This record gives sequence, structure tokens and C-alpha cells, in this order.
Amino acid sequence: MFEIKWLVLEITVLMYIFVVVFNEKKSFIAIGAGLLMMIIGVVSPRIVLLELINWNILLIFLGSLIIAELFIYSRVPALIADIIVIASPNVAVAIVAILMMTGFISAFVENVATVLVMAPIALALCKKLTMNPAYFMVGLAVMANLQGTATLVGDPPSMIFADYAHYGFNDFFVFQGKPSVFFAVQIGMIAGSVFFYGYFRKRGREKVPIEKEKVLTMVPTVFLILMIGGLAAASFIFGGLTYASGILVMALGVAGMFWYCVVRGEGIKNTWKLVKALDWDTALFLIGVFVVVGAVSSVGLLEDFAVFLNRIIGDNVLLGFILILAVSTVISGFVDNVPYIIIMLPVASRLAAELTLKPELYMFALLIGSCMGGNLTPFGASANVVALGLLKKEKVRLNFLQWLKIGAPFTVLTIAVSSLFIWLVWR
Repeated sequence: MFEIKWLVLEITVLMYIFVVVFNEKKSFIAIGAGLLMMIIGVVSPRIVLLELINWNILLIFLGSLIIAELFIYSRVPALIADIIVIASPNVAVAIVAILMMTGFISAFVENVATVLVMAPIALALCKKLTMNPAYFMVGLAVMANLQGTATLVGDPPSMIFADYAHYGFNDFFVFQGKPSVFFAVQIGMIAGSVFFYGYFRKRGREKVPIEKEKVLTMVPTVFLILMIGGLAAASFIFGGLTYASGILVMALGVAGMFWYCVVRGEGIKNTWKLVKALDWDTALFLIGVFVVVGAVSSVGLLEDFAVFLNRIIGDNVLLGFILILAVSTVISGFVDNVPYIIIMLPVASRLAAELTLKPELYMFALLIGSCMGGNLTPFGASANVVALGLLKKEKVRLNFLQWLKIGAPFTVLTIAVSSLFIWLVWR
């Protein structure tokens, strides 16, 4: 067992390194690592299919992606943003309001999709103002990443956390009679909005006229509302994240595709384009990571890591809290947070148990650090990469240090206030 344990560790570390270096091939790397775990006999194909791969999370992930694509297609988010600009007294307020709206949408729609739907609005506004769009686009990405932490469907790490902690949709708002992670994120959002208002205040004092976007259809908005309401109801009825949630979201996604293809009349060709445009790379990546982390757990490496951290922390609860938060933030600024949070959730839970704490204290710290930490660098999250790509199309360059000018203080500020809330409520 000793030799196989270290072989599993080597494969896992190499997977991480290759994912960082060759991020565009991350799904192939993760699937390859998972296959290696099966080849060396750590896990069997039967265990992989029946126990390790979390099909419920995959159903929620893919179903919500379909609904998000249809929501973007409807042009409803663009209309709401236009209304915000018209109602705002000046450009600075309008920019901050658009950033806040971006965050709100991202709490229920995948982060990259949110950035893609809000980017044209931001770019058009910047052209009218003859203003460099770089930091507006950075704002879209970091606010989307921030609010992706707030709900069960906001981001894959939130789904993974919900499955591990047996959280339902409603538990992200209130759990055991206490305000949950949603409210910690909202406090971070308020702090982040104040930060951006201070930055844009001197750059946009006038009011800009703008025409309202024309909405194509309200049907995808109905699907989105049904998804949110259905998840809340399933959480209340079944008491957590069950297959009822996954089946519900996927069924709504399939119904949405049928509506798009037949009722809306977009046809098979455009429907196939929509399906191909979904984030299959992340779905395959999740499958590979589920297998790798299952192998890591089966040979006892997670228990070893928990014992190691416990020696460092001792009985100092605050040190443990800060250590989990800081390490998660830094690592997620450079490494994909999905495999990290899958590995660390059992570790954080065990550390909390050793110190007779509520597990939420350390698990929330892990979730906040690993999700918000992606805002630290331009490649810390997929939404960041997309924002840079859109800027490049506009012939606007943003280097690493320029990103840090906004990303670093925003990350530190939002994580600090969100984690302070968690500490005061859940200690």
C-alpha cells in the first residue's frame, strides 16, 4: 500500500502541473490521469461508474448551461442592463450597477456565459465614452467569479461543496437558522462595488444616452425561474442535493432545447450549434477529477494530509481558518479550483471535527478562498481568460501586472469581508 500511495500522489501532482501548463488540454489530462488510476488497479471501472463519478453534479452543470445559453439568446439580460444605464444618474453609477447585475446573473448562470452576455454592453458603453474598456472588462470577470460562489448552481465548486456537505439549494441562504454563504458573498459584493465606484468615479460623471435592447423572447427567462424555483422546492422537499435536483435541471434543459429547435423554429442545425458550444471541456474535466480524487481518497492520502495540517494548526482555530483561506486563495489564483476543492473538502471537514467546530467554519473558508481566489490573476478563472480574449479582439492589451492592479486589491478586500462574516457567524 505504501508504494501505490506514492504512485497515486505522483500521478495527481503531475496532473496538476500539466493542467496548469497546458490548461487548454485540461480535460484530456484529467481523463488520462483517471484512466491511469484504473490501469494501476487503484479503482475499478465499476467503482468509477457507480460511485466516483458524480452524475448528479454533471446533470445540474449541463442542464444549467443549456438554460444559460437560452437566457443569453433571449437578450433579456442586455435589456435589463440598458434599463440600468438609463436609470442611473451618471456613468460611474451605471458601470457599478452593471457590475452588480453581472454578479447577480452569475449567481444563477455560468460565469463565462455571464461575461459573454454582458461584455457587448460594457464595450458599447466604453466606446460612447471613448474610455479604455480594460478595467470594466476585468470588473465583469471578477464580479461574475465572486457571485458564482453564492448559490448551488453558480459554479462547479459550489455544486461539489453542496454534494459533499449534503446542502440543498435553500441551504446556501440559511442553514441551521444562520445566514449561510450567500450572505457572506453579498457582503463581499457590496465591498467590491464600493471599490469599483471609487475607481470609476472620476472617469464617468456624465450621463450617456442609450437605446433599449429589443428582447427576442421571454420563454428562456421562464425556464430560468422554473430552475431556481424547482431547485428551491426540491431542496425543501428532499432535504438536500438529491438526484431530483439533477433530473429537474436536465429536464428543463432538454425542454428548452426542444422549444428552441421546434417551437422557436431554429431547427436542428442551430440546436446542434448550441449543444456543441456548451462547456464540454469542463464536464469531461470533472469526470477525470472525480476519478483521480476518488483514487487519492482510497489510498489514505487525504487522511495523511489532514494529520499534517492538524500538526501545524494544533488547537489554534483562528490559525486554521486563516491558513485554509490563504492557501486556497493563492492556489486558486494559479490552479484550477475544481480538483483542489474536491481534495480539500474532506480535509477541512476533518480538521473542524478535530477541533470540535462546526464544519461550515472551515468549509466556507475553503469555498470562499478557492472561488474568489481565482480573481487574483488573469488566468485564475475561465471568465478572466474570456475577458482578456474579448479585449484582445478590441485591440486592447492587458498584461499580468495591469490585471493585478485591479484583481489583487479586489480579491483581498472581498475575501477579507466575506471571511470576517463567516468567522463572526459560524465560529
